[in-house]
Amino acid sequence: MSMHVTLRQLNAFLAVVDAGSFSEAARAMNLSQAALSGLIRELEDRVGVRLLDRNTRSVSLSSVGQSFEPMSRRVLATLDEALDSLSDLKELRRGVVRVAAPEPLSCTLMPELIARYQAAQPGIEVCFEDVPIEQVLAGLQQGSADVGFGPAGVMGDDRVREHPLWPDPMCVALNPDDPLSRLEAVSWKALRDAPLINYMPNFATHVLSHVPPRHHPRRIQPVHRVNTALSMLRVGAGAVVSPALTERLVQGFGLVFRPLKQPQVNWRAAMFVRERPSVSPAVESFVRFALGHARAWAAAANRRNAP
Repeated sequence: MSMHVTLRQLNAFLAVVDAGSFSEAARAMNLSQAALSGLIRELEDRVGVRLLDRNTRSVSLSSVGQSFEPMSRRVLATLDEALDSLSDLKELRRGVVRVAAPEPLSCTLMPELIARYQAAQPGIEVCFEDVPIEQVLAGLQQGSADVGFGPAGVMGDDRVREHPLWPDPMCVALNPDDPLSRLEAVSWKALRDAPLINYMPNFATHVLSHVPPRHHPRRIQPVHRVNTALSMLRVGAGAVVSPALTERLVQGFGLVFRPLKQPQVNWRAAMFVRERPSVSPAVESFVRFALGHARAWAAAANRRNAP
């Protein structure tokens, strides 16, 4: 049964116990002695038992008060601990952000983004999963992920907010001995007869739908990972179509990366944030940081790709 005891009453009780007198406790709490006595009287009325024995010269704990005193201290200490913990979360001294992303973002944008965020906010733990886009979307819908990354336009859930990041032009990875690698830019028409190794899900919807059908690749070999596609290209003939953000990854395999034009097709990355009744300060902080980092990433990419 609730007795509606207040924290002010408990603080007054412990102040009297610590001071050993009502007058000293009143001064410590910046109260009149009458106000302090009123708080003690209210507390004893609420609990239905005398907690303090007092006379004109001294005040001491009753037998019940002796048992009640340590419990009161534990209650106040637990509250202080809870408030300290809340302050830590609010001030970003603690917290967890669960992030998920598929390739190619998981091996290009994400490592740098997470490293820079954790350097700026060392108290926040970022739990990252590199999973296919289907699992990114499922994690956001089911609540196992707070923030996801992937191609724009794939999330059809009102509970998840989409933040478009930047349009990334599609390029083509080629072997250095491929005649097309000597061109400054490759057209879709010129690429039509090259065996295309494709790792991108929904490639037909998000990429080829913007290319005239007469220029579509004649042969497409599907794989699941960008690293697999680039590894296969390194030892065989063909091409890999990939967003410009994968340039360093492509070069790491010893391949040539060229703009893909006529027409130019842009792939737009997006960040997805699960909308709850209240988003944690850690998640809010990560989202703000990620949007700023993406803008800087896009600006740097534009400078590299400028003629």
